[in-house]
Amino acid sequence: MFEKILLASDGSSHALRAAEKAAELAKLSNGMITVLYIIDPSRSKSEVLSVGDTDALEDKRKKRLQETEEVLLKQELEYIVKILKGEPGPSIVHYANENKFELVVIGSRGLNSFQEMVLGSVSHKVAKRTDCPVLIVK
Repeated sequence: MFEKILLASDGSSHALRAAEKAAELAKLSNGMITVLYIIDPSRSKSEVLSVGDTDALEDKRKKRLQETEEVLLKQELEYIVKILKGEPGPSIVHYANENKFELVVIGSRGLNSFQEMVLGSVSHKVAKRTDCPVLIVK
C-alpha cells in the first residue's frame, strides 16, 4: 500500500499516536518510514538559553524522539531520522514533495476553531500543500 512514509514528529503525545498509525501502515506493505523532526529557529534560541549548551540541547531533542523510535523498533520496521531546521509546516511540505513520499503521517494538537483560524495548524498546512495523501492523527 504505502512503502515510503514520512512521519513528521515533534516528540509530543500527538506525534507518538501518529507514529503508531504510521507503523501499522508500514507493517502492511513492509514500508520504510522517515521520521522528520524540524528545529524551529524561532524557538531554538530560547531552548539553548533554557538548557544551557548545545550538546545538552541535542540530547534533549534525541530524547524527544526516543519513544517514537521505540514504537518503530518494536514493530521491527526500517526507519531513518532526519533533523532539519526551518518553519515546521513549509519544511515538512518541502521535504515531502522533494522526496516523493507516498504518505505523510502527522499528529494534530487539536486546536480549537479560533486558535486554528488565528494561528493555523501545521497539520492543516501540510494537508493543503503536500502532493501526496496526508493522514492526520488526533
